[in-house]
Amino acid sequence: MSTPTPETPEIIDWDLAVSLGSRLAGDGPTVGRAEATAVVEELRAGAHRSTGLVRDFTGLDAPDGTAPVLVVDRAGWVQANADGFKAVLAPVVAKLVEKKPPSGLSLALGSRITGLEVGGLLGFLGGKVLGQFDPFFAPSGRLLLVAPNIVHVERELGVDPTDFRLWVCLHEETHRVQFTAVPWMRDHLFSLVGQVADTMDSSRMLDDGLKRVSEVLRSRGRDGEGGSLMDLVSSPEQKELMDRVTGVMSLLEGHADVVMDGVGPRVIPSVEHIRGRFDERRKGVGALDRLLRRLLGLDAKMAQYRDGAAFVRTVVDRVGMEQFNAVWAGPQNLPSKAEIHDPSAWVARVL
Repeated sequence: MSTPTPETPEIIDWDLAVSLGSRLAGDGPTVGRAEATAVVEELRAGAHRSTGLVRDFTGLDAPDGTAPVLVVDRAGWVQANADGFKAVLAPVVAKLVEKKPPSGLSLALGSRITGLEVGGLLGFLGGKVLGQFDPFFAPSGRLLLVAPNIVHVERELGVDPTDFRLWVCLHEETHRVQFTAVPWMRDHLFSLVGQVADTMDSSRMLDDGLKRVSEVLRSRGRDGEGGSLMDLVSSPEQKELMDRVTGVMSLLEGHADVVMDGVGPRVIPSVEHIRGRFDERRKGVGALDRLLRRLLGLDAKMAQYRDGAAFVRTVVDRVGMEQFNAVWAGPQNLPSKAEIHDPSAWVARVL
């Protein structure tokens, strides 16, 4: 996979993105010092407790001392994701610059424009994400739990705070276990990013892609339909690669949902109430929120939870968790996007 040299110019103003994203995300709910300390301690304890619960339910054993757990505020999440985006996009940037080196003026203006765009995205998401595993943080990733967002949502939903915090930790810790118990997964995702980078052609992306985006956004204003921005600018070859990414992400997200629903009733008394309230929240509120979710691909993200969970449950019900775990044996055993919707095809191919 291509990596940028120290001389590779930055086509995104990351400092501007972080500054804008942090301002847009805001601070979150008002929490006193004592309560904030208690929330941080409870989240760390919940993540630690979840490790054994996930291992016992799934059979995946993550080595100790890998992938730290960090409890962060919104600005911390924005900074961490800017760092992650920078790492993920490095091979793409290197490829674009290699094919069409930008001039000084266009680079200066373009980097600020893209910095504003990325900052807007980070600001929107920074007030919504509860937790996230960052697989691209060297050497083994890191788990981020966004304390103010967790407090905001538990208050908004009117659920038991202790139960809700452990419920969130179960889902996010499952992702940490997935990547640390299955160490090849991180390199596999990096490889897919590298393959996407190899398909990049800067002039075609900028000329054809932006034209297609503007045309579809105009039609969306008329009929409200359409895919995400990623769908709009992808070539057929890139779509095939993105389908592979979708298969992987659907597996990971669905598997985490199955774990939290499987373990939850044993350790979280109000889990049924939490799940019902949270599923309503996932649908989004308000026309603007729904539009942004669609444009950013968050509707597809919700589909990954739903479709991936259905795939995992179907396979586990049919062959048991031990045989299902063949999915973690190597990249060749991962389900394709088509197999996510046809678990029997995956069973026939792999088992």
